[in-house]
Amino acid sequence: MHENGSLSIHSENIFPIIKKWLYSDQDIFIRELVSNASDAIMKLKKLSDMGEANIPEDTEFEIKVLVDAEKKIIQVIDNGIGMTHDEVKQYINQIAFSGAEDFLEKYKDKTDQDQIIGHFGLGFYSAFMVADQVQIDTLSYQEGAAPVKWTCEGGTEYQMDAGSRKERGTTITLYVSEEGKSFLNEYTLRSTLQKYCSFMPVEVYFENANQPAPKEEDKTSEDIEEIIPKPINNPAPLYLKNPNECTEEEYKNFYREVFHDFEDPLFWIHLNMDYPFKMKGILYFPKLKNEFETMEGQIKLYCSQVFIADNIKEVIPEFLLLLKGVMDCPDFPLNVSRSFLQNDGYVTKISNYISKKVADKLKSLYRTEKEQYEKFWNDIHPFIKYGCLRDDKFYERMNPFVIYQTTKGDYVTLEEYLERNKEKHEKTVFYATHEQQQSQYINIFKENDLEAVLLTSNIDPPFISHVEMKESGISFKRVDSDLSDVLRIKEEGNEEEQKETNENIEKMFKDALEKENLKINVENLKSETVAAMILLSEQSRRMQDMSHMFGNLPMDMFPKEETLVINKRNPLVQRLLQLQDESNQADDVKMICEHLYDLALLSHKPLESDQMNRFIQRNQEILNRLVK
Repeated sequence: MHENGSLSIHSENIFPIIKKWLYSDQDIFIRELVSNASDAIMKLKKLSDMGEANIPEDTEFEIKVLVDAEKKIIQVIDNGIGMTHDEVKQYINQIAFSGAEDFLEKYKDKTDQDQIIGHFGLGFYSAFMVADQVQIDTLSYQEGAAPVKWTCEGGTEYQMDAGSRKERGTTITLYVSEEGKSFLNEYTLRSTLQKYCSFMPVEVYFENANQPAPKEEDKTSEDIEEIIPKPINNPAPLYLKNPNECTEEEYKNFYREVFHDFEDPLFWIHLNMDYPFKMKGILYFPKLKNEFETMEGQIKLYCSQVFIADNIKEVIPEFLLLLKGVMDCPDFPLNVSRSFLQNDGYVTKISNYISKKVADKLKSLYRTEKEQYEKFWNDIHPFIKYGCLRDDKFYERMNPFVIYQTTKGDYVTLEEYLERNKEKHEKTVFYATHEQQQSQYINIFKENDLEAVLLTSNIDPPFISHVEMKESGISFKRVDSDLSDVLRIKEEGNEEEQKETNENIEKMFKDALEKENLKINVENLKSETVAAMILLSEQSRRMQDMSHMFGNLPMDMFPKEETLVINKRNPLVQRLLQLQDESNQADDVKMICEHLYDLALLSHKPLESDQMNRFIQRNQEILNRLVK
């Protein structure tokens, strides 16, 4: 049997065009060819189950991918359904080629921003992306069928002859071109197989024909073990199992297997849905820490156990991309553009479902394992807050379960914090961003039975602004932005005398500091231990934070509005007031005023280099005077 023919197409040769458009995605040929082999086996299994194919019960179905760098060939071999002469003509010459033409028609007009997701649909003809010649040797499962060999050199001509295959199935041989030679490398080909075929439902084996076998006398127990072939895939991934049948150790092992991360995840969500769409998968919460901007998760999307792509933002809510996970959607619309996905109702349902399941898991953890929830909080709060910023529905679901660590050491929700502080400062949340640097302010709060929450992450400034926008009347103020009335005590004595004292203290510091734009307030604080502190209004600080965030805004666009607060009840301040009347103490008064100002600044923010130099020199001067 010998037959020559021409492929019926409109273009003289579509293969160079396909190569041009998909040059950076050559590796999809492996996915397409191995998927076809898997389909051939699954079809045969179904026919056998229906009693329409006579297959021995002990048949071990498998796919083998063989590379021979010396001969420059790659083979994909299966023991599936096989094809007859007529089926080769129908499925290879007509249907498969038409599919390639349809694929090209869809793909060629897409921009880089609107690419076809996964490039599905090219099928068998993807082989010509890396091969100058492709050969099919196949034998159908049907009784009396004869083997068939089909050969094509990437043009419109093909030839069919009698094949040499003795057993049911198909062998596809690629005679690798110069453009595809990288896939003759064992590591490259194995990695590509693991990328696309990790969970293929049929066992996939990889073999390097050029790998020398150890000599009989040199064999070790490890060599003998290695001779027993092992599949490169897991045909029954954990996410397909019933969640009730999975153990904690299995979840952790699956995480290590897929993501090669040997630090255990915090917890996970097993997705298992059949209606209104089918979806299975596992989402893992890794340790995110505080710097959420530097974190990049990995959500692998599969369709019927075939890898599609990582982190498809049009399908997976953006904030979930901080997580790691595997999701399998058998009904996912393949071979469509990203713009199509953005407007597809099915995809929107998937996205909403995932977001809801994540929120449900977090709420359940808060309600049933609150201690664990608090333990995980430092790792998961950047993700939760980012999700609240990006997704209004997620905010509505999760805001009641966002917790804040307080300066008392416990965790509270926003509602709990406001409730237990409502008689001291209604609808105001005081917070600290740096426990050590702002310790003076925190201590003042503690002395007066006030509490603040700790907001130390980069995501906190935009998050609290978002909460203020969503929750009417609630405001966040840093501990060094405002003086609560609870920190003051009412002044006693003659009002005129108190006013004169305040003016004298203010003048003393203004003369010493020589800062015309510095606002100075004299207060009667409950605590006598604090001599001076710096306050900066919440609005001014947020504007400064914004200028730092964007970096390119003029430095004078948001001028500083710092206020120096002097505590007139502090013994040192009172002694300074007495010393200023002594003419020989003028230098000492000036030096101590400057020193108190720098100490206040240090509690507020780091000193700049010239300020720090003056501060150190002044310290030495003070010490020298003490020891004289």
